[in-house]
Amino acid sequence: MSAVAPAAIRFARRDAAHGALWLRRAFAMLSQHRVRWLLLLLAYYVIIVSIDVLPIVGAFVAPLLKPVFAVGFLAAAWSQERGEPPSIGQLFRGFRSDLRALLPLGAVFVAGMTGAVVVTSFVDGGKLLEVLAGAARPDEAFFGRGEVQLAMLFGALCALPVVLALWFAPALVVFQDCAAGRALATSLRAAVANWRPIGVYGLLLFFYGGVLPGAAAAAIAALAPHEVAQAILMLLLLPYLALLVATLHISDYVSYRDIFHPDDTPASRDEAGSGVSS
Repeated sequence: MSAVAPAAIRFARRDAAHGALWLRRAFAMLSQHRVRWLLLLLAYYVIIVSIDVLPIVGAFVAPLLKPVFAVGFLAAAWSQERGEPPSIGQLFRGFRSDLRALLPLGAVFVAGMTGAVVVTSFVDGGKLLEVLAGAARPDEAFFGRGEVQLAMLFGALCALPVVLALWFAPALVVFQDCAAGRALATSLRAAVANWRPIGVYGLLLFFYGGVLPGAAAAAIAALAPHEVAQAILMLLLLPYLALLVATLHISDYVSYRDIFHPDDTPASRDEAGSGVSS
C-alpha cells in the first residue's frame, strides 16, 4: 500500500508593491536592533571568510553552509517578532535543525552557480571563466566587450531558476519541516507565481546596491582628490552596504511570512495594510 503524498503547501500571490514592502519591513526590523543585526552579520562573514580560505575544501564548504547559516538569520528575525532581540548565538540555529535537508540546499547552490558560470563559455569563448579563475586580469576594456557582457547576462539568466528555488527553501525546511526536494520545488513554484513582487524587489536591489552607490562614488571622485575620495567612500559606503546586506537577510524572513503565512495577525502595521506576523 503506497504512502499518501503530503498535501501541497499553500502560498499567497502578492502584487508588485509587496516587493518594496518586504524591504521596508525588513529595514524597520533592522532599525529596532541595528547594532545587534550588524554584529550578527559581521560574525557570519568572519566565519564564512575563515572557512573559505581553508586549502582545497574551503571554496566548496563555505557556499555549502550558506543555507545553514540562513536559518540563523531566519531564527533571529522570528525571535525579534516575539520580543527577543537578535543575538550571535542564533546564527548557529541551523546546525540544530534538519541538516539532512539544509546541506543538500547548499549543494544545489554550489552546483547551480557553478553551472551558470561554466555555460558562459558558450557565449564568450571562456573569457569570463579565465578572469574568475585568476588566469586573466580584468580591466575596463575587458568588461566593455559585448560578448563578455552578454555572457554575464546569460549566466545570470541560467542562475535564476536556482536562485528562485532557494529563495524560500531554508525557511520551508525550518518552519514547515520540508525535505530538500519539496522545499526547492515549493520555493520555485511560489517564486514564479510571485514574479511581480520579486521583480520589483530585484529592481530595488539593483538600484540600492548598484546605481545609488555607483552614483555616490562617481560624485565623490569628481569633487574630491583621489586619496580623500577613497577615505570618504570607505567611511560612507561600507556602513551603507552593511545596512543594505543586513536588510536583505531580514527580508528573506519577511518575504517568506508574507507569501506562506498571509493570514497571520500582522506583527506591525503600515500603509499597505497586510503583513507578516508572529
